[in-house]
Amino acid sequence: MQIDLTGRTAIVTGSTGGIGLAIARGLAASGAHVIINGRRPAPVAEAIKALSALGKGSVAGFTGDLGTAEGCAALVSAHPHCDILINNLGIFEQKDFFETPDADWTRFFEVNVMSGVRLSRAYLPGMQKRDWGRVVFISSESAFNVPVEMIHYGFSKTAQVTIARGLAERMAGTNVTVNSVLPGPTLSEGLAEMLRPEQEKTGRTMEEVAAEFVMQHRPSSIIRRAASVDEVANMVVYLSSPQASATTGAAVRVDGGVLSTI
Repeated sequence: MQIDLTGRTAIVTGSTGGIGLAIARGLAASGAHVIINGRRPAPVAEAIKALSALGKGSVAGFTGDLGTAEGCAALVSAHPHCDILINNLGIFEQKDFFETPDADWTRFFEVNVMSGVRLSRAYLPGMQKRDWGRVVFISSESAFNVPVEMIHYGFSKTAQVTIARGLAERMAGTNVTVNSVLPGPTLSEGLAEMLRPEQEKTGRTMEEVAAEFVMQHRPSSIIRRAASVDEVANMVVYLSSPQASATTGAAVRVDGGVLSTI
């Protein structure tokens, strides 16, 4: 399967590292013009440099906090055209329900949910008018397998799946698709940093330490390891492609089989 996104403009939110950067890299490698986003100029510049080295597609950047209405409005003003919107921006933290104040719930809702709502509201009408577009929400297996140690995070991920399904139905009869992707435990920079003390202490590889972490915290995993960021990105690139034209309104799992359901 040869995915060609030449001539398409893709915006990937929260894309200076981790899954977001891997998605941006995959889209650029497929020929898309990719807009990188981060809150600080230096990481945005570094990501642009890394993707430009691929020699495929083209890359631009937007520095701004898309967890705010003002940040989303500034992005739309700077880059009014979008064919492929990847709502990847997200935050997470472990905190007991009884110690999670209103402010944390509001912050998770604004960043994880409203960023995608605002950008979808801004860009979907143009996609509908041109009769082609792709919107993907990067949710999580935690949308269904809600982690008791961060219920506020699980809530935000479930909300993303609901919004994606509703927007898919709103775009019914068009060539605009809206889907959500459910990664499971993924060996991003964040997880690697958390596991680094254990890795250095034991001398094992990061992949081995991550696999042990997965089996401790997500023992239902079928692959029995953490996915790579590229494995998640591959699914997102496919859903962004012309080849995925009949897939919409779906919650697509890249969870390694963590969810114990058919």
